[in-house]
Amino acid sequence: MDVYPLIFDPIYQTRLWGGRRLETLLGRSLPPAEPIGESWELSDLPGAESRGRHGPDQGRTLHDLVRDWGTSLTGRTPLCDGRFPLLIKYLDADQPLSVQVHPPPDAEADVAGPVKHEAWVVLHADPGGCVYRGLRSGVTTDHLEAAIRDGHVPDLLERIPVRAGQALYLPAGVVHALGGGVLVAEVQTPSDVTYRLFDWNRTDPHTGRPRDLHVDQALRCLRPAQNLSQAETRSHVASVWTSVTRLISCSRFVIERVRMIEGVEQDVPYAEPVIWMILAGRGEISCRFGDDRMTVGFAPSDTLLLPAGLREARVRTESVCTWLEITVPVPSPLANFDRPDRAALRAAAEPPPAFVPLAVRPEKREK
Repeated sequence: MDVYPLIFDPIYQTRLWGGRRLETLLGRSLPPAEPIGESWELSDLPGAESRGRHGPDQGRTLHDLVRDWGTSLTGRTPLCDGRFPLLIKYLDADQPLSVQVHPPPDAEADVAGPVKHEAWVVLHADPGGCVYRGLRSGVTTDHLEAAIRDGHVPDLLERIPVRAGQALYLPAGVVHALGGGVLVAEVQTPSDVTYRLFDWNRTDPHTGRPRDLHVDQALRCLRPAQNLSQAETRSHVASVWTSVTRLISCSRFVIERVRMIEGVEQDVPYAEPVIWMILAGRGEISCRFGDDRMTVGFAPSDTLLLPAGLREARVRTESVCTWLEITVPVPSPLANFDRPDRAALRAAAEPPPAFVPLAVRPEKREK
């Protein structure tokens, strides 16, 4: 099937904690006078499906394309209930987000939901900008319940000062909140189940009342923050034209920052779907489409989905470009291979004994 790079119309979400940085910093045209907290760049959630911006499939939903293009779009990437396995957003927190928890894989049935692992890449932070993640050492559930009643939950959370370029992993079950004055790119598994533990003692201006909390559910879903540094371990590879820095690596997604200098043209070397969140620079991707070629340009704040089945795809940069590159790890075709144990491998690796010819015995002569 002929496929091509996809760009979708953003889905803007009004949030009481939102701001206008998507307009002032990313150059977006936002609905007037609304606090826009989220821009859903790539979504296959029911009722909030991204629609194509251009090309022969303009106006069609991502879900339509996942269904109709099949593995030409998704390759070997596992789907989530038949839908695309990632949800890609920008978040603009003019005020702090609620302190919240998402259901972990081992949650009890009555509080369970689709497992929601997240990561934030900080694009901008005002002075004093921060992220809250995990509980401070020694904090117990009893301490937390008392702090909820007294309105002092932030005093019990680990507060992490942030600046542009930082990346943080937020697995399901870890309590967290994005601080005010921070703009992030968010990569997450596709779920919108959130349990609010604390909402900064504020009221919703539309109702004049506090927003609902889900304290019991959140406490039952709360899990320790473990192995975060492993997911956030960075690595860096550079060539004459391109540099790639790994920011986040977990079982559900990998995030890398790619920088490519001006005037480069090279093959797009992927056999699985790839997402690019363009942070700076302009360029284009061309590919074989039918008997001709199709070219799709990109600019800052565009989010592209490159299908697995692109033919003869090439990228060309018009200026120095930087983007976040998001992929989904796929199982190795050797994952279930029956490997011999180490002892057998060592035995097989031992050199054979040296060849020693038998001694030549003199022939017996008859007397």
